[in-house]
Amino acid sequence: MKFEFSAGGVVYKKSGGKTLILVSQHSQHHGWVFAKGLIGDHIKGESKEETAVREVKEETGILGKIIRPLTPVEYWYEFGGEKIKKRVYYFIMEYVSGDTKDHDFEMENVEWLEKARVLDRLTFPSDKKVWQEALKLI
Repeated sequence: MKFEFSAGGVVYKKSGGKTLILVSQHSQHHGWVFAKGLIGDHIKGESKEETAVREVKEETGILGKIIRPLTPVEYWYEFGGEKIKKRVYYFIMEYVSGDTKDHDFEMENVEWLEKARVLDRLTFPSDKKVWQEALKLI
């Protein structure tokens, strides 16, 4: 059994009187998710907050500013025949700058959705759980 720790963000922006939420479609499994990545896989000593901002920027092209942390989520998955327990630290982030066209190869699609459409678009229970907490705070 292996343990992994990741960080990511639920990014929002106000546009035309509406609140839009950033969601991404992963290139490997094609599921719709909130951007996240492994803590410390690129930068030794990187904090979970720094990881969250960096991963959102890399994967979506969007720079976000952390507003507040959300309750971490945990889940199990299997990779290469090994069971992995993952804990993800998500943060509510406010849009600062950037363009979704600048997303990296890890995401095949990145979109801004109206709040009412987010739950139906998300693929995994862990993202849906994070969204339900974030929705009350955004």
